[in-house]
Amino acid sequence: MKTLGIIGGIGPESTQEYYRLLIASYRERVTDGSYPAIFINSINLKTLVDLFEADDLPRVTGILTAELGKLAAAGADFALLSANTPHIVFDDLRRRSPIPLVSIVEATCDAAKALKLSKLGLFGTRFTMQSRFYPEVFSRAGIALAVPEKDEQSIIHEKYMDELVKGIFRPETREQLLGIVDRLKQREGIQGLILGGTELPLILRDDAGRGIPFLDTTRIHVEAAVKVMLS
Repeated sequence: MKTLGIIGGIGPESTQEYYRLLIASYRERVTDGSYPAIFINSINLKTLVDLFEADDLPRVTGILTAELGKLAAAGADFALLSANTPHIVFDDLRRRSPIPLVSIVEATCDAAKALKLSKLGLFGTRFTMQSRFYPEVFSRAGIALAVPEKDEQSIIHEKYMDELVKGIFRPETREQLLGIVDRLKQREGIQGLILGGTELPLILRDDAGRGIPFLDTTRIHVEAAVKVMLS
């Protein structure tokens, strides 16, 4: 069994969910009573957010490379980032990382292909919704992406940073987010929605009768990591 390293703390709520799901997914496959080997390196979310706000991507890459080095030194065989937004620098990070990385974007694209979806909506932080790292991967698979309008993006980002990453999950926020889903579905004809922030599945755990699948990037990423762990 390979040892997994996780860059966690980005944010803490979803890091806990990663750990819970990793244990559950592993034990579905391995029934001898054992548990997976996992290192979690929990880093400072505020540091990364400040650097993304300043558009200082080289420093983001440098920090994450150093933190991956700590996981490698601890004995991790491969690693993942427990968040979507840092995948803005994933290509550079993959080239510099001392150990292989599992991409949340590539894993989610594979899940969308398996569902035969050709057009998806994308929710996430403002950085994720306005960046190219999701469209670049999905376009190679012939899958189109649609994002909410700018005012809707502002709402999602504000709720994400001010509530979800702090573990605050309000019913009225869920309804507000679902309203944006409805409008995006009507405007763009999306066939599914990517929950492109690992806290989003904590408030949108099901499709709420919207008639389209919600792709839980946390769970998808976990499944991809467990496959590597047991390969």
